[in-house]
Amino acid sequence: MAEGRVHRAVSLLGPAFVASVAYVDPGNFATNFEAGAQHGYLLVWVVVLANVIAILCQYLSAKLGIATGMSLPEVCRAEYRPAVNAVLWVQAEAVAIATDLAEFVGAALGLNLVFAIPLLPAGLITGAVSFAILLIEQKGYRPFEIAIVALLLCVAAGFIYDLIAVGHQSVTGILDGILPRIEGSRSETLAVGIIGATVMPHVIYLHSALHATRIRPGNDAEAQTLNRYSKWDCIGGLGGAGIINLVMLWIAAALFFRRNAGGASDLGSIYQHLGAVVGAGAALAFAISLAASGIASSTVGTYAGQVVMQGFMNWRIPLFWRRAITMLPSLAVLAVGVNTTSVLIVSQVLLSFGIPFALIPLLLHTRKRRLMGSLVNGRLITWAATGAVALIVILNVYLIWTTLS
Repeated sequence: MAEGRVHRAVSLLGPAFVASVAYVDPGNFATNFEAGAQHGYLLVWVVVLANVIAILCQYLSAKLGIATGMSLPEVCRAEYRPAVNAVLWVQAEAVAIATDLAEFVGAALGLNLVFAIPLLPAGLITGAVSFAILLIEQKGYRPFEIAIVALLLCVAAGFIYDLIAVGHQSVTGILDGILPRIEGSRSETLAVGIIGATVMPHVIYLHSALHATRIRPGNDAEAQTLNRYSKWDCIGGLGGAGIINLVMLWIAAALFFRRNAGGASDLGSIYQHLGAVVGAGAALAFAISLAASGIASSTVGTYAGQVVMQGFMNWRIPLFWRRAITMLPSLAVLAVGVNTTSVLIVSQVLLSFGIPFALIPLLLHTRKRRLMGSLVNGRLITWAATGAVALIVILNVYLIWTTLS
């Protein structure tokens, strides 16, 4: 009996772990290592807050898919005028390009560090591998989930190894970093970038689609059961991603903060410094994690782009062509030789500006009883989600104001 319950629980878990890959993509590497290197443990609270918001957002997205049998973009198409959906689609595609840019550049850099492959060929390899993983999805959702989770485990294993190898974390500094505060304009930019890298608009769209097509409840009781497992799925998958993000910042703070480590904000230099100070094994673990993260998140990003296009506009193109089109800007950046870490950080700030366009419709739809039935938001969830959206918008406006002034 207990074995049967465990098997059922495991079979219902998975979508949040697929979504969580986007929360530890190469953009997170850039912003978290930059935050730890430049400000020590100061922005620990931002990583924690961003992860709590991420769990809440993904839970609402999953709940929408379970209740309606539609993705968030499909619900928007049904509820809004065509002009509104066109605007939402355009901004979602812009966010997808920024996302793909970060993921492609990160994966290419990881392959370059591990195998010494030039960045442009490494980008082409990334595209080929991600497309191969997408083909697995044609055989069912479970093989695809297993492939993505396997790459996620590679990322986690690499950082667990590095955390143990680096050691000497300041427990006092970590606890002090939980207290919210900002010091200087650079930390403001990084705070917004961390939120942009952690709360990912494209997987808010994707998570609803994963549940809409996965297991359809036959009645309210089944819907409540699926929703309950989805909640724990989000806590497990996204909570694990949050821990990985914290570990990134802790490693950077321990290695680089106030140690006069030149180039500490550049991922290539971090790799070199890990090798010199901690050992070749730590550097290799970092590079493998970076490559696995980029490949996995790039695959999930392409899948999300298809969900966005089909949902908002009812258009569908073959995945091969979508993969090829979204690769072009990233390959151009790799060919020109732009600083990879700078590209990653800028892309994450841009992502943060796309978050309200996903969160506000999600919040509004999950408040509608005619759409959600028994899974409609309670008052506490509604207020928490409203606060999260308001916080993100305020951070973005504050960033613009401080930048211009």
